[in-house]
Amino acid sequence: MIRNVTRTSLVTIERSRCSIPVSNLSPNGCVHRYNNNIKKLLSMHQQRFNQSTTISKPGTNIPTATATKYAKTRAGTGAMDGYQTDADALSMMPRGPVSWASLGLVAVAAATAVGYYQIERERRLESAMGKITSTGKPAIGGEWSLIDLDGNLVTNKSFEGKWTLLYFGFARCPDICPSEMVKVGQVLDTLAHSYPKLASNIKPIFVSVDPARDSLKALKEYAKDFHPEYVFLTGSPAQVQAMAKKYRVYVSKADETEDGDYLVDHSIVIYFHDDSGELSDCFTQSMRPSDVVEKIVEKMTYVSNN
Repeated sequence: MIRNVTRTSLVTIERSRCSIPVSNLSPNGCVHRYNNNIKKLLSMHQQRFNQSTTISKPGTNIPTATATKYAKTRAGTGAMDGYQTDADALSMMPRGPVSWASLGLVAVAAATAVGYYQIERERRLESAMGKITSTGKPAIGGEWSLIDLDGNLVTNKSFEGKWTLLYFGFARCPDICPSEMVKVGQVLDTLAHSYPKLASNIKPIFVSVDPARDSLKALKEYAKDFHPEYVFLTGSPAQVQAMAKKYRVYVSKADETEDGDYLVDHSIVIYFHDDSGELSDCFTQSMRPSDVVEKIVEKMTYVSNN
């Protein structure tokens, strides 16, 4: 702020500097000097007042040092009032904490969390269902007959005395079937390492739901990519359809092209049978190999102890 300085107060100040009384001085003496000093002080204060007034006008080109000394700033921006262009004002506006990049990261994290929650929820439901004691037998499975890779007739009775892991799929499946079959192979390897006696009594079985394309030759080539213990079976469309119906397996053509190529939609379940051929448990796609191993050991150990 500029303090108000009156002429009387300035005269008083200058009088205190003069050691000779004013009444004894000539016009060319101390009185003349203090008049000049008063004019200089008034001129200096007027210049300061003009500078402070000029700074508040937008667009005025004031030296940086002077503007910084006298200008006021707005809280939060650091910009001087009236000393910036519109472009400067926009560029100096505070930006919020949210950006497109941060929104994208939040979206990815949310999608991952939702997916993990759904898988974990299904796994817990399956675990809870496995602890429920039920009576009776499910109406799944039954007698069936197919042929193996050597053309021999194979029926459900061919595996009596063995526990079986039965899976329905097709050789041209691009992803799900290979993934599930590899999972079964991992289960067998884990059992062979930790429970060799149990592993020796388990047989994995693959049944083709696409007999029109899965010939014996095609299945022999397909079998090279999977665990050597697998038994690959196929048959006529009527035989395959009858067996799929007994196991309540959904089978349907999908995405058929003009040249006749197609995929097959089908149920993704691994059926676990005991050594008498009765259905003991079912393993879904969401279950990890370790989950399946735990279930198998529990089922087989319980039966052997009783």
